Amino acid sequence: MAPGLLGPRLGPLCSRLFSRYFQAGAATKKAKAEGSEAGAASPLSPEQLERIRRNKEAALQRLADRNVPPGFGESWRRQLAKEFSKPYFMELMAFVAEERKRHTVYPPPEQVFTWTQMCDIRDVKVVILGQDPYHGPNQAHGLCFSVQKPVPPPPSLENIYKELSNDIEDFTHPGHGDLTGWAKQGVLLLNAVLTVRAHQATSHKEKGWEQFTDVVVSWLNKNLDGVVFMLWGAYAQKKGSSIDRKRHHVLQTVHPSPLSVNRGFFGCRHFSKTNELLKKSGKKPIDWRAL
Repeated sequence: MAPGLLGPRLGPLCSRLFSRYFQAGAATKKAKAEGSEAGAASPLSPEQLERIRRNKEAALQRLADRNVPPGFGESWRRQLAKEFSKPYFMELMAFVAEERKRHTVYPPPEQVFTWTQMCDIRDVKVVILGQDPYHGPNQAHGLCFSVQKPVPPPPSLENIYKELSNDIEDFTHPGHGDLTGWAKQGVLLLNAVLTVRAHQATSHKEKGWEQFTDVVVSWLNKNLDGVVFMLWGAYAQKKGSSIDRKRHHVLQTVHPSPLSVNRGFFGCRHFSKTNELLKKSGKKPIDWRAL
């Protein structure tokens, strides 16, 4: 019933009541809306934001930890673990696992990351970059140019020893090809590609290893100072092209392969030059004889 039909006295009263009721309702809705907007705009406290950040970081860490490859050194894992949960790395691990089911792959799983086990990531003083692991039996063990005993040193390593004999006083051929003694002193012997199918050179090229080892080189470039990078051959020089020359030292020459060794590797004196640079940086030089 309309307010005007309630009588001369009740009509105006009801009209006022209805008016006030609708005004109050509108005000309540407005207040709620404003309250919601205020709540949405209200920032979380610094403590809450920090808690959210820590929880997110912990969740990502747990995910990365589940994907840590076997034999990966602890100090290196702490800095590089974010890579393990990225799609390219998981696809790479799946590829290598499938390859191992179908073919012989070198080096064995526990030796793919030998280079992370030799010294703390922050103790790296020298970096020697290789391209691909040796693809013969019992050769590759996770350090570029190095082979396990009693495998004879391959031609490139023999040429490295020849240069050392002319460059470093009292250096004598160690009678084997295991370069672990260098790695433990902070010489990172890193191949760009870390696995290979037996007897098929570069068979694991462009599967994701190059992206991962680029991350390793980038971390060293950004987080350390005064590292000496030995870049032998065009491939290593390309991989090391982004190194900060103002922050680090870069020594370049041809690869020690028999195909190129006489075009500048012999006589390059990179080993004595490296020690001079380390001394200038206040670092202990490498004992290249300690093999």
